[in-house]
Formats: sequence, C-alpha cells, structure tokens
Amino acid sequence: MALWVFGYGSLLWNPGFTPAQAVTARLPDYHRSFCMLSIHHRGTEDDPGLVLALDAAPGGQCTGVAFQIAEAEQDQVLAALRERELISSAYVEHHVDLIADTGETIRALAYVIDPDHVQYCQFSLEKQAQMIARAIGGRGPNTEYLFNTAAHLAQLGITDNDMAWLVDRVRALAAT
Repeated sequence: MALWVFGYGSLLWNPGFTPAQAVTARLPDYHRSFCMLSIHHRGTEDDPGLVLALDAAPGGQCTGVAFQIAEAEQDQVLAALRERELISSAYVEHHVDLIADTGETIRALAYVIDPDHVQYCQFSLEKQAQMIARAIGGRGPNTEYLFNTAAHLAQLGITDNDMAWLVDRVRALAAT
C-alpha cells in the first residue's frame, strides 16, 4: 500500500528522502501556522524560535505537497520522520485525506500540533517576526526556516499571506 506524507513546512524543501511521487494537495479544516515553539531545531529553551504546524481551522485549508514514499523505503523513512518530527511530542501523527490538484483524494500521514502541548502558542504576527528574527537552534537560524519555506511555497505557486508578511518583516528587522 502506498504511504504518503503531507509537507507544508520544512518537508517542502527538506523532506529527508527522495519521493517516489509528489503532488500539490490541499488539507481542509487546517491551516499552516507558526504555532509551535521550537526549542530544539530552530531555537532553544531559553530563546525559543517558531516552526510551522498544522493547526485546526474549521472551514480553512492548507495547501502543500503530498509526497509518496517508495515502498522499499517506507520503514526507514517513517523512522527518520518520527525521529525528526516527534522530538518533543508537540506534533501528533494523523492520517488525513488530502485533495490533490488532480481531484484525487490521497490518504496521507501529517504532523499536526497538539493544542494541549506546552509548545503550542498563538502570537501576533509581529511577535512571531521578532522571535523568528533572533532565534537559532540545532538546525540553524529560525530565519533560514522561514525564508526556505516561503521560497518553496512561491516556487510551487502557493500563496500564504501571513508567510509573505513575516518574510518582509523579518528582513526589515534584520536590516536594523
């Protein structure tokens, strides 16, 4: 059986595996949000950064990419994804139904924020920009995460107005 994973943030530009197939797809009733404090990869416990998560949003949608994992690599890729994404248990694995650009429904694994987890947060865009502009974690600066994700969304023709605002604001903060 085909195993798919939904990329909406860093998986877009760094999936950690070579997909057997990739298609643009939408996930209804969720949105992409910088609603997870990053205390490992893009920040520290003393100076957390922010990373994207799928946050429940009835009536909303998140457009990203469905990546099919080659059958022979499924166990290895799933183990690597779990090590990367479930480092602090802020994400929960969910099987979701995506709507591909072709109209096809794809059942995929998605990493969704646990709104009861201590790393879940809801900040204004300005506060998000301030945090992203300064945070650095084990995988590098939080700005790199923001800029790479925004660039890949643009390459795919996916519009995210909050992301565009954050990019502009973080660049302005870096210039001061």
